[in-house]
Amino acid sequence: MRMTCKGICIRHKAQKPVGSGRYASGQKRCQICEIFIKWDGLWCPCCGYRLRTKPRNLKYKAKLRARAQMEEMKLKRSMLEPELKVITKSKKPDARMKNISGSSN
Repeated sequence: MRMTCKGICIRHKAQKPVGSGRYASGQKRCQICEIFIKWDGLWCPCCGYRLRTKPRNLKYKAKLRARAQMEEMKLKRSMLEPELKVITKSKKPDARMKNISGSSN
């Protein structure tokens, strides 16, 4: 059985994102239909062929990897910031001064 484009993929055609790559924004490419689509599954809804989720070109693979690492670092940083705020709020300079003055008497 030969896989061919049936035209269903046109309904899911994705526009090129501004400021980021296609794969980074969640778009996938079908090699048979020769189109980028916005689709949650692994298989093309049109022809049933496996969708490409990562670039083949080494240069674009490196860009995607770097972008993913940046996002991961931002996520880690945002998770640590609330903890740092709680720690800094709990330490009061007045309490330290009382302990220092109380221990010297």
